Amino acid sequence: MEKIKKTIAILAGDGIGPEVMACAIDVLDAVANKYNHEFTYKEALIGGAAFDVYAEHCPKQTIDICKSADAILFGSVGGPVDAQNDPKWQACEAKSILALRKTFDFGVNIRPIKMFPALKDNSPIKNERIVNGADIEIFRELSGDIYFGEHKRFVNKEGIRCATDVAEYDEQTIRHIVRAAFKRAGERRKILTSIDKANVLDTSRLWRDIANEEAKNFPDVTLKHMYVDNAAMQLVLNPAQFDVIVTGNLFGDILSDLASVLPGSLGLVPSISLNKEGFGLYEPAGGSAFDIMGKDIANPIAQILSAALMLSYSFGMHEEAIAIDQAIDQVLAQGFRTADIAGGAESIGSKEITQKIVTALIESALTY
Repeated sequence: MEKIKKTIAILAGDGIGPEVMACAIDVLDAVANKYNHEFTYKEALIGGAAFDVYAEHCPKQTIDICKSADAILFGSVGGPVDAQNDPKWQACEAKSILALRKTFDFGVNIRPIKMFPALKDNSPIKNERIVNGADIEIFRELSGDIYFGEHKRFVNKEGIRCATDVAEYDEQTIRHIVRAAFKRAGERRKILTSIDKANVLDTSRLWRDIANEEAKNFPDVTLKHMYVDNAAMQLVLNPAQFDVIVTGNLFGDILSDLASVLPGSLGLVPSISLNKEGFGLYEPAGGSAFDIMGKDIANPIAQILSAALMLSYSFGMHEEAIAIDQAIDQVLAQGFRTADIAGGAESIGSKEITQKIVTALIESALTY
């Protein structure tokens, strides 16, 4: 097979970011060796690490490295909870990840939520509710809604302090992510749930209209509509009913975080951000976790799964991504756990579980 060469921008960030990023790179190196690929890593600073050098959280140097790459593999940013007033950490997350989203016009966020069979007891959901597990992909629109509308604080005529935040969507923005979600649903179980609040909000009524229009172009996919409050309840009561979910920025922010706890740890949840050209940023759902930094106990699986998604979505290396997923399944099925998913039982460190995943990957039958 012809060698595929790809350049990856590595933005490890803060806290446990560099630790779990190193684990993901170990897995990517194993993939490169096994499948005869070549990955070039270009490291760049982001978050507090960038602030130390450039006095800003997302400097031009980092943007330039990202522009020269085929994809971005992102770690985590942000500081200790008790240091948020330090200029280094003030609005660090917003000035880092939102700056990247704006620069590269990332309009689609995808958060896959997979409940691993070996970890069923780790989920906060009762076993009888997840007997069939859950495998969900949440498509969240990133560029519109209340986060990007007009924000205003003022004092009214009666001297009372007030604030307004404007939610705004146009049909092109909605159509782009709804169409992407339909396409993905067509590749999976062919069920798309569009989540809104169309009984109250005009933005949601427009969202529902566009979803119904796009449904005509995907007759093999069943479209369901659900109000956001009911969706939150259903994700807890019966998560297995969902296949692909599509929703706006605000609702997607909340629901994707809610769904992230279903597998039992944020250390198991990756995410993707894509622009219209297909350029992507891949990151774990968890944060910088300064309280466990440097202790070799962080769970690297979300970062490794983020790398696997990069292989599949950005590089078209579907078999390689499946091999990583299968290696993780195998290691978990053998009973190996990091501290966050051990439930108080014996656990192993970040580096050790990574090496077990690498070994399982190398020894797997899936090869060329």
